[in-house]
Amino acid sequence: MPKATILVIDDEKDLIELVRYNLEKEGFDVIASADGQSGIDLAHRLKPDLIVLDLMMPGIDGLEVCRRLRADRRTAHVSIIMLTARASEADKIVGLELGADDYITKPFSPRELAARAKAILRRSALQDTPDFMRIGELTIDVNAHEILAQGRPVQLTATEFKILQFMATRPGRVLSRDEIIDAALGRDVAVFDRTIDVHITAIRRKLGPAGDQIETIRGFGYKLRESKPPAGPELD
Repeated sequence: MPKATILVIDDEKDLIELVRYNLEKEGFDVIASADGQSGIDLAHRLKPDLIVLDLMMPGIDGLEVCRRLRADRRTAHVSIIMLTARASEADKIVGLELGADDYITKPFSPRELAARAKAILRRSALQDTPDFMRIGELTIDVNAHEILAQGRPVQLTATEFKILQFMATRPGRVLSRDEIIDAALGRDVAVFDRTIDVHITAIRRKLGPAGDQIETIRGFGYKLRESKPPAGPELD
């Protein structure tokens, strides 16, 4: 089985070497870049399985790198772990909204990073689910990693795709936030109270009118309707 390739984008050379040593010891192939632009170029050319991205870098910072990677079809689905010295919930929400799959606050344990990387890569595809699903105005092709909303292609991040895929296997069923986290993200991923809410908001926005099929169940979680709800006042 080929090794997974991880791209590390960080301007701290000592941190790159520490991360490289520990990830290679865990069986990963590691490539590295010391600035945002060369990191973007490497990602486009080599298409790594996972990107470890520092938030605070001179020039193009991690948020802008994440935004550009998500906007490009070549890297839109690559999982991203963001490294940040900022521990506030607001900063984490910004990272998630831009498409980061997970975040680790500095200082961190290299072993924790390796464990998070393995957890994300293990969930690169949900097991025992249909390869093709049509629910209302949504069409999900798992093998091609494609989403159509009202026949229009939609670009979702890897985490957003997993969440929608999981919900699509249980249409009409109310799913708690914990169920969605465990199934689509896994228990090893760092989460806070609004993690799933942030991802659901992004999914709805990208699906456009078809996003109305995702219904909020106040105080519990969400469900994916099998058809679009009738027009009327929207309750959240």
